[in-house]
Amino acid sequence: MILDTDAVSALADGDAKLLRSAAKVAKFSLPVVVLGEFLFGIARSRHRTRYAEWLRKLTEASVILSIDEVTAEHYATIREILRAKGRPIPSNDTWIAALALQYRQPVLTRDEHFDVVDGVERHAW
Repeated sequence: MILDTDAVSALADGDAKLLRSAAKVAKFSLPVVVLGEFLFGIARSRHRTRYAEWLRKLTEASVILSIDEVTAEHYATIREILRAKGRPIPSNDTWIAALALQYRQPVLTRDEHFDVVDGVERHAW
């Protein structure tokens, strides 16, 4: 299961409902885009040290999903389809959706705009 940034934040903050759901997942996939967004958030946090250590443990326990040529093809296709529908989503979420299609994994997120991407399965908590 692919973690979106809101899921990573909720995990870091100990969201009880998400932690119960997450316990059922053997190993998470963590997109580099999400990693970058969370690192940006850490840089602005007064709890940098605690969050940086927590993130280090998460990355060690996760599969890191990098962007490659196949991802880029999915990204371009998704953007064009959503543009034609008049339903664009944030660029970073388009990359996450592209990885979800590429690796055929659901996305753990509360962001409902993933629902407009055909073939992407969204799980919320």
